[in-house]
Amino acid sequence: MLKGVIYMLIAAFAFSWMNLLAKYLEDFHPLQVVFFRCVGTFIFIFPYMIIKKVPILGSNKLWLSARGFLSFASLALYFVVIQRIPLGSAVALRYTAPIFSAIFALLFLKEKVKTWQWAALTLSVVGAFILKGVDFRIDTLSFVLVIISSILVGGVFTIVRYLGSREHYLTIINYFMVFSIVGSLFFIRHWRMPVGVEWWYVCGIGVFGLFGQIFLTRSFQLADTATVAPIKYMELVYALIFGYFLFGETYAGLPVFGMTLLVLGMLWNVWIKRKG
Repeated sequence: MLKGVIYMLIAAFAFSWMNLLAKYLEDFHPLQVVFFRCVGTFIFIFPYMIIKKVPILGSNKLWLSARGFLSFASLALYFVVIQRIPLGSAVALRYTAPIFSAIFALLFLKEKVKTWQWAALTLSVVGAFILKGVDFRIDTLSFVLVIISSILVGGVFTIVRYLGSREHYLTIINYFMVFSIVGSLFFIRHWRMPVGVEWWYVCGIGVFGLFGQIFLTRSFQLADTATVAPIKYMELVYALIFGYFLFGETYAGLPVFGMTLLVLGMLWNVWIKRKG
């Protein structure tokens, strides 16, 4: 259990650095940043799958493909938003994903959602709109894009939950990598070669994405979801710290209040689910 908690802390820290480097690469096309993030993971995971004889295509190709496409689209939109608004705000607003995950699970997997869970999720929605309404650095287009990204993530969570033990976790991850790499190549005419220190950012975003993916997966394998999922919200703390010290991003009282409601709603939802 303790190891699972530690792994989730490492995963959150790694993803925070990935987000930070995506922010630094704001002069690149967002789809090129997606390529950097995914190819770094792919070149490590795919050979390992070959060596360990992990199924490449899997049995549920339709749902695996849907997972791959939705993950690619969500990540692309997220990187667009990271380049447009403060880092902490982008991370916070993407935490609305569990709301849509609960709705999709109810509709497609027939999973029950308790009354108090709806209250918790509503609290998060209120927090998101407060954050948008009072933080004028969040333009309407960025807000819409990050919410769409969250909706897609909710769909991804639902598909992964459906696949469950039906597919090897590396098979699921690999579909995400392949769809993202191929999808990114359609925008290659907008790309440019990194120069100087940008090569460190390019390599770093792939490496941190790889470590985040591995430790996130291992964390869920070693501990129950209700225990480790809330620790993922440390990513927001890291984002606020990075944003303050590296980009001079500060927040007034009401945006912080909205951000707090959003996170509290998500944590309350996890606590209700854990209580059974």
